[in-house]
Amino acid sequence: MILIGENLNVMVKRIGQAIKERDPKPIQELAVAEAEAGVDYIDINLGPARKGGEELMEWMVKTIQEVVDLPLFLDTTNAKAVEAGLKVYENRQGKAVINSIMCRPERMEQQIPMVTRYDAGMVALLWGPEGMPRDAAERGVLAADILQRAMEAGVAGEDIWVDPIITPVNVQQNQLLECYQFMPDLGMLAEVLVPGCRSTCGLSNVSNGPPDHLRPILNQTNMIILEKAGMKSCIVDAFDKNQHEIARGKRPEITALVHQVVDGNDPGMDNLSKEAHDYVKTAKVLLGHSLYSDSWLEL
Repeated sequence: MILIGENLNVMVKRIGQAIKERDPKPIQELAVAEAEAGVDYIDINLGPARKGGEELMEWMVKTIQEVVDLPLFLDTTNAKAVEAGLKVYENRQGKAVINSIMCRPERMEQQIPMVTRYDAGMVALLWGPEGMPRDAAERGVLAADILQRAMEAGVAGEDIWVDPIITPVNVQQNQLLECYQFMPDLGMLAEVLVPGCRSTCGLSNVSNGPPDHLRPILNQTNMIILEKAGMKSCIVDAFDKNQHEIARGKRPEITALVHQVVDGNDPGMDNLSKEAHDYVKTAKVLLGHSLYSDSWLEL
């Protein structure tokens, strides 16, 4: 699993303050820490960045590339800010990636040409003119549209990352099932239109709302389920060590347990450790076998 660090986010108080004051030290320290933690990419999340976004993204890219060589995801809804970042980006260990391009005509027409103009990558976010897709079928329609447009623009398959949109388990549990169901369809669609196309997601969205102590196991278990369904990368907390171990194949026993639940098999709870019990219970919640509650691990 390819890991993209999510921690350089304007919503993080310390980072937001450093951005406001144009203080490079906290930003560079965090970028170095993410790289040392072992992520493959670093996401720069500036949110809307409406005021001064172009100058800000340019400054962020230069500031981070002074201390790390990892490729960057440029994450903002301000298209002009994205382009400003692409203009100054130096490709040392991989292309910059636009995170993200929505499946809306005006967004695709404006931003897909940037991908080829600056030899970048793109996240194809399956958020359409009517917002969140209702099910796997609507995700397929949106994916076909943006992949077709990207292909016609000359974007290489390996430069495209499709994001099917992960939702909080405590709010839209059924949407997770639709996302899981869509992933094999994406594989077939990509094979026809843009071979080499990959997938990604904001993994931590699944635990956005549940208590903090429950977030890691939700994220980790969801990653295992998504990877089995075909997901190639995730935007993650760079400092979750258990997540890194699972992503790098160092916890095969946990992965195998979750796979058993996905396949509809009984893992035999009587002989499992407390940790293993927790992963099985969490998988059942994410797969809709159990209704979500904050106390699912205690039941």
